[in-house]
Parts: sequence; C-alpha cells; structure tokens
Amino acid sequence: MSQFPDDMDLILVAIMPDPKDLEIARLLGWYRIPLKSAPKVIAVDYLAFYQTNAFGEDNRWLIKMIAPVKGHELTTRNSLIRSAPDHPRANEEYFKIQIGPLMNLDKPIIADQWRRITFFYTTGALLRSANTIRDLVVTGEDRFVLWSKLRERMGMDNNGVVEQDFSDWNLDFLKLLSEWEKIKESDTDYV
Repeated sequence: MSQFPDDMDLILVAIMPDPKDLEIARLLGWYRIPLKSAPKVIAVDYLAFYQTNAFGEDNRWLIKMIAPVKGHELTTRNSLIRSAPDHPRANEEYFKIQIGPLMNLDKPIIADQWRRITFFYTTGALLRSANTIRDLVVTGEDRFVLWSKLRERMGMDNNGVVEQDFSDWNLDFLKLLSEWEKIKESDTDYV
C-alpha cells in the first residue's frame, strides 16, 4: 500500500457481508449501508472492509482492502439493486457510499479471536500498523482526537452544539411572523 491513508484520516471499518458486495464495490464503485443500522458519521476518508465468514476459510474474518470515500447519498435499496424489486427491504432507505478504487493492504488485518463486529472508526495510523482487529481500537489521547474529528464531521462544536451558517438563508422573518397564523392552519409542510 502506498502512503495512503494519512495518519489522521478517519477510517470507517465496514462489514463486507458477501463476495457479491465486494464485486459491486470493485466494479461499480459503491458500498451500501442500511440507514437503520448506519453509524452516526459516514463522512469519512476511507472504508476498510471486514470480510465475513461468507468469504471462505482463507479470506474470512479479516480486512485486506480499503477504498477512499468520494461521497454519499441517501436512496432506497430498490434504487441500488434493481434486480430484486420484491426484496423484503426493497423500499428501505440506504446510504450509497461512493468509493474510489479498492486498494489492498500490504498485509491483512486478522480478527484473531474477535470475529463478530459492527461498524467502528479508526485512524490511518492505526490501520497501517495493525496486525489484528484489536489493534484498530482507538485508545488514550487519540480517542479525544477521534471524537473531535467525528464531531467536526457532524458539524458540531466541542460542546455538542451543531454549528450552522445561516448567512445564505433568504428568510423574511417579519413576513413569516405576520403570516404565522395562516401558516399554522395550512396543510402545507414548511419543515
């Protein structure tokens, strides 16, 4: 692996449940996460793919590939996988994470005894030096740096308050106040 990722890049370790999903990531350049089970922050620098038991004896319970994240959008499963319109979750919302090319790690990161995981965050420095999944866990002072980075990605300050720039909002507050009663009685959604 080249110099990527950088030490402080934010990495989301994501479940790669099936070889078919890996092919979608490789060929189509996206990965999906169900909204109902998605982590709070998906605006990360890289995804690291944890391969499940479905990958067989030699390729299960490890991370051997990562991909840079290019962006994300919210859509439905049916929009992503049109070949399964009758799937029980076809109309459920999913994040579609657009990714760059898959990159192989120099050496796989194995799960020694920790085989069942969910999404979790780590850093580029830990990813590059890890031998096992446990080595990816952020501890000590680095934990505060990670939480600051996550809050920043969520648009929050260090007190958990969402920072929002309203300077580009074109609202006429006097008009809004003068028409408030009419708005409340209306069937129109303003939110």
